[in-house]
Amino acid sequence: MSEKICVGAIAGAFGVRGEVRLKSFTAIPEDIASYAPLESEDGTRSFSVKVTRQVKNGLAARLSGITTKEEADALRGTQLFVPRDRLPSLPDDEFYHTDLIGLEVTDTGGAPLGKVLSVINNGADDLLELSAPGQKQTVLLPFNKAVVPTVDLAHGRIVADPPEGLFS
Repeated sequence: MSEKICVGAIAGAFGVRGEVRLKSFTAIPEDIASYAPLESEDGTRSFSVKVTRQVKNGLAARLSGITTKEEADALRGTQLFVPRDRLPSLPDDEFYHTDLIGLEVTDTGGAPLGKVLSVINNGADDLLELSAPGQKQTVLLPFNKAVVPTVDLAHGRIVADPPEGLFS
């Protein structure tokens, strides 16, 4: 079985006719429907998706088999997954967030800086949240070519040239 990637989550019912409020984690939010059928994490539920409109904090959508507000509300918090092989290939300088999480980060001299806990999009740039050795709090490392010149997925590592004072 191929690896599953989370592409969205159900935030609850939208209206009274079985629509759901859907949070899409795809680059273009409406594209989530093109990856259908979407599955629950355990694979016990599968849904086709029809996006009906954009709403505050997400999309309104119809899911196959969901016809009432109560059924939609019961799905609140359900994460939606697709097999990895259904996602498009990316150019060499783009990465799926899920591929970065867990990678070891070193500086250009090979000294360990930490491990990637998450990727945060702050609107202007992505940030890598690192658990750094000897640090009580996580460190946010800008994720751009100047600061992160090398991402080596094959060897599970990232080489970074962090701004002065970030790790002190």
